[in-house]
Amino acid sequence: MAKSAFRGGSYGGGMNMNMIKQAQKMQQDMLKMQEDIEKQSYEASSGGGAVKAVASGKNELLSLEIAPDAVDPEDVEMLQDLILAAVNEALRKAESARAEQMSKLTGGLNLNLGF
Repeated sequence: MAKSAFRGGSYGGGMNMNMIKQAQKMQQDMLKMQEDIEKQSYEASSGGGAVKAVASGKNELLSLEIAPDAVDPEDVEMLQDLILAAVNEALRKAESARAEQMSKLTGGLNLNLGF
């Protein structure tokens, strides 16, 4: 008769109930952290404040402010560059906050969970 992989209440590979509870708590903590980050907003500006962008923790642009003096019909490309710079920086701030919080939660382990 073959030996069973399930022995005496432990789960395959020696995973015990304490480890399962720890994993469940970490999962709950990660979900809470993700909700908290998604509620935050991250602001960045470019051109000395000529363009301001605010992004959410969900990587959505919430607002965009353009100072009237930044609008030059003769140089639309510069305004486009300022907008891109501000939006991308706000999104980078959101991602950086997410990575920092994840690192705190996982103790520096890189789990690459797609958040």
